[in-house]
Amino acid sequence: MRSREAFAYSRSTGYFCSGCSGSLAPVTGTTFFSNVLTAKRLTLLRDLVPSAVDIAALINPTNANADTDRNELQTAARAPGLRLKLLPASNEQEIDAAFSAMTQNRPAALFVAADAYFFGRSDQIIAHVARLRIPAIYPRREQVLAGGLVSYATDPLESSRVAGTYVGRILKGEKPGDLPVQQPTTFKLVINLRTAKALGIEIPPTLLSLADEVIE
Repeated sequence: MRSREAFAYSRSTGYFCSGCSGSLAPVTGTTFFSNVLTAKRLTLLRDLVPSAVDIAALINPTNANADTDRNELQTAARAPGLRLKLLPASNEQEIDAAFSAMTQNRPAALFVAADAYFFGRSDQIIAHVARLRIPAIYPRREQVLAGGLVSYATDPLESSRVAGTYVGRILKGEKPGDLPVQQPTTFKLVINLRTAKALGIEIPPTLLSLADEVIE
């Protein structure tokens, strides 16, 4: 009987082959939980700009979680009465076009959805945001280190540690199917005060007190 590879994975570090086990290629590991944090990020964006009503959201329609993101955003925007403008973009030209649309109809704040392609185009997105001087929230700490304003995300080190532990356990003979996929328990709010100053934005003290990391 031909065996299948089993995998332990982390959304931050990719997939790790653990050898051959079973017939259905069982999978276990950790997840970044990024898209499930959509509503929380929108809440933090509103805390960042309490007067904001018109919010733009940059979403990659080719992302497998695009529909989930869209529904989460629309649901989270409904209660506080936010006017949400969804801007689809899946390549460099469409990102430029989305920001061109924001130039014509400037939002009070920008939500950048969790997406691997957007992460790879962080410099482009952050440069557009700086040009328009719009407060924005991002899904990755690295984007704030690169000049973004605020991020709220799971701790990638936690995911990597759990994935590494699972690889070790699988190599010692445990079955991947017996190991539950772990959801993260640690979340990090990162604020870049240098960017806030450049954008002319004053971070509310209550939000600043919640930050796990402040870049000055």
